[in-house]
Amino acid sequence: MNTPETEYGKLLIIGAGPGGYETALLAARKGIEVTLIEKGPVGGTCLNEGCIPTKAFCRHAQMLDELEEAETLGIKNLNYTFDFQTAVDRKEQIVGQLRQGVEGLLRHKLIHCIEGTARFVDAHTVQVNEQTYAADHIIIATGSVPQILPIPGNNLPGVITSREILNLKQIPKRLCVIGAGVIGLEFASIFNSFGSQVTVLEYCKEILPRFDTDLAKRLKQSLGKRGIEIQTQAQVQKIEKAEDGSLKVSFMKKEKEEQTEANYVLMAVGRRANTESLNLDDIGIAYNKRGIEVDENMQTSLPHIYAIGDINGRQMLAHAATFQGVRALNHILGENDSLDLNIIPAAVFTQPEAATVGLTEEDCKAQNIPYRCHKSFFRANGKAVCLNETDGFCKLLSHKENGKILGGHLFGPHAADLIQEITVLIQRQATIGELSNIVHAHPTLGEVILEASKD
Repeated sequence: MNTPETEYGKLLIIGAGPGGYETALLAARKGIEVTLIEKGPVGGTCLNEGCIPTKAFCRHAQMLDELEEAETLGIKNLNYTFDFQTAVDRKEQIVGQLRQGVEGLLRHKLIHCIEGTARFVDAHTVQVNEQTYAADHIIIATGSVPQILPIPGNNLPGVITSREILNLKQIPKRLCVIGAGVIGLEFASIFNSFGSQVTVLEYCKEILPRFDTDLAKRLKQSLGKRGIEIQTQAQVQKIEKAEDGSLKVSFMKKEKEEQTEANYVLMAVGRRANTESLNLDDIGIAYNKRGIEVDENMQTSLPHIYAIGDINGRQMLAHAATFQGVRALNHILGENDSLDLNIIPAAVFTQPEAATVGLTEEDCKAQNIPYRCHKSFFRANGKAVCLNETDGFCKLLSHKENGKILGGHLFGPHAADLIQEITVLIQRQATIGELSNIVHAHPTLGEVILEASKD
């Protein structure tokens, strides 16, 4: 038997999602030769079946919502139809365009892209197809895959994940979403705007379990007013085929069994680290049910191997993966940075949007941090009134003794964009008093943040 020849280099990255490809590009800019391995299209889940395609659908949903209220703005006698296939085609065009852009960037002379599934042969070597590759340092960035609830009927036709729902050929008349986290609520909001009758089933007491409770409650109320039925404290038991061919979902609520029917059931109960093909046990990398265990520098139990992004289970966000990659590369090169990987903004692209960064009230109470709460409302914001988008609020938390801003929570128009200002303020350890002295343009939605600082 011929032993495959091993190619050796300084840095090898497994996975070309946002964490992997951005780290490869950064390394190449620093003059480091990189071997980048990816089994599927570059861009990972985010670009191909996550952040980007869902945001394309969000735009169509937003436009339909605006058309619904057109008469309020004096636009009368509208006559229109929604061609779902056009939305699907546009989504594919956007994904293709951005993927080509990434592929172009990766044609760097110092980046060697290898297509295939990588598995560890030893602590410095991986095998892809019949070829082996080794490196001084390895970064694992293989991302995550959708979680499936282990219940009877979870494999019936029509039970889908966030991957399959993006490729539906028609809008479901009835859609049941299991899970009221970020993914579940975004699709619930999108398909509600598209015309589906949507029911959301959530096991926890509130939607968005890791978000600020005030924000979660207000978002739940808002989605309910739009016609989305949300059942919390609902433990799904099974999925069955109904007599008419639809799917019947049975769930327990307050010790009573209830049922709902739908044409499709979306499993949106979270994602799990994609570790299966890596052969981690044989080389002794420590991991748990959340993912590969890492320290603050993203080092695994084998110091020359790093794990970034969803694979380490810390924060399953594309931008978290990117900056964890920056930290890992800096550590490999012995360079210091000022990154605070605990300050990571997150957004939910429902209608209206929700966004959060830093500590919640629940966090402050759990950590015995003395805090003050500051609030303002979009209904008092001139730009929001002009946009006819007054639902929502800004909530800031500051340290009761030194005034430093600890957290920010936004629910309302363009919350995902506005949260960045609060992120910067927390990163720079600004106080609530310093925020109140920063001039904001008028009339803008950003003034809702300024007004909260005056409370």
